[in-house]
Amino acid sequence: MELLEAYRRGLREFTDRVAQVDAAQWSAPTPCREWDVRALVNHVVGVDRQTAPVLAGETAADIGHEDGQGQDLLGPDPVRAAEEAAAAADGAVSSADVLDRTVRGATGEIPAEEYLHQMLAEHLIHGWDLAVAIGVDPGLDPAVVHECADWFTSRVANYQAGQLIRTGIDVPAGADEQDRLLAAFGRDPDWAPDS
Repeated sequence: MELLEAYRRGLREFTDRVAQVDAAQWSAPTPCREWDVRALVNHVVGVDRQTAPVLAGETAADIGHEDGQGQDLLGPDPVRAAEEAAAAADGAVSSADVLDRTVRGATGEIPAEEYLHQMLAEHLIHGWDLAVAIGVDPGLDPAVVHECADWFTSRVANYQAGQLIRTGIDVPAGADEQDRLLAAFGRDPDWAPDS
């Protein structure tokens, strides 16, 4: 699958799940132990709000916020905030030369293609986190999962060494690609709110 199409599908899947959160679920736990549903969505909205400026050459320091940490980016209408941030991120990848750019990441300059794979993973994995937290279908688009897994396979050790993800979870030998990807990102595919 082409990266930009996978990225856009990941955006849509995430915002579709945000729209399914009911009023009583914003404080529900998620597989990200430090975040409830609202904090998790706030984080992804922050990531989406950074996408256009980052692709235009700015850094998080230039932008003045870092992926929603310590700020309420959702306000009184979290669904609308998520939709608007996703629309801005989607618009930012519409330029014909977007994959040819270099962006300034937290660890230095990286190709925009690498940055967009990272953002794809953010939406995909946190989309699953959100789904299981609110009890909706956690199935992810298989083509998007494959695109992310193909990219992430060679990066797992670096992510673990940098403590960006928890160490992997063991899954059965016959596990599907989604469960293997979730495990690589330190998620238990069988996680439930009471676990």
